[in-house]
Amino acid sequence: MDAPDASPEILAADLELAERVARAAGEGLMQRFGGLVEGLEHKASETDPVSEADREAERTIVETIRAERPDDGLLGEEAANLEGSSGRRWVVDPLDGTVNFLYGLRAWCVSVALEDGDGVAVGVVHDAASDETYRATRGGGAELNGRAIAISGHDHLATALVATGFGYDPEVRAAQSEALTHVLPRLRDIRRGGSAALDLCWVAVGRLDGYFERGGHAWDWAAAGLMVEEAGGAIDRLEGEPEGLVAASPALLPELIELVRAAEADARPSVRP
Repeated sequence: MDAPDASPEILAADLELAERVARAAGEGLMQRFGGLVEGLEHKASETDPVSEADREAERTIVETIRAERPDDGLLGEEAANLEGSSGRRWVVDPLDGTVNFLYGLRAWCVSVALEDGDGVAVGVVHDAASDETYRATRGGGAELNGRAIAISGHDHLATALVATGFGYDPEVRAAQSEALTHVLPRLRDIRRGGSAALDLCWVAVGRLDGYFERGGHAWDWAAAGLMVEEAGGAIDRLEGEPEGLVAASPALLPELIELVRAAEADARPSVRP
């Protein structure tokens, strides 16, 4: 079944729902932040944790969306993978930056996006620890706490501040570190915040000039990728396994992609395109 036309009224209602569930999940996470870790388990490796905080936040989001948009599909990082009949799908990361959260570091967030037949239509990234909420609708611009935002527009690679992240598989991490030795000398500097969604939002608001990473997932990039595009930036995929994403100003993006690909060509095969 095709998705209904995404009129401004529909998108506004979906944006309100996305923000409401993101804030509700963030409120619950703040009640646990800095406290005793409960229900800690590991996913892909011992460095890839999930806690009861992640699961509870996802339940908060999923229950509300299912109640108010019962025909929509839903994809969540922890457990949710529900088919829908509407042609629309909610993509949820209930806690992006789990390691930061568990260590009491403030760089974590809740990410909620809505996809339809034309791609990502709505995105909300809620940084509860900093009381910052990023919102975007397709064709409607991006904002932070109600104010319009824009990328830095930086177009010179040698003076660009760029964020990245690392996978959890030891072999992939080793290859990424090799690639980084090629990338780092050609930039102003590298930042590694630990939350892909926040990295992208910081590109959207001009706190960073670019971002690249391999090994992310739809829930890491969906909402924040829309934020970058609606703030005047551009994103592109890095083909290969694992898949990657690059974001920057339209002028800087081709140079950054070329640099990353050249670095990977000299690294181990596990990150080669």
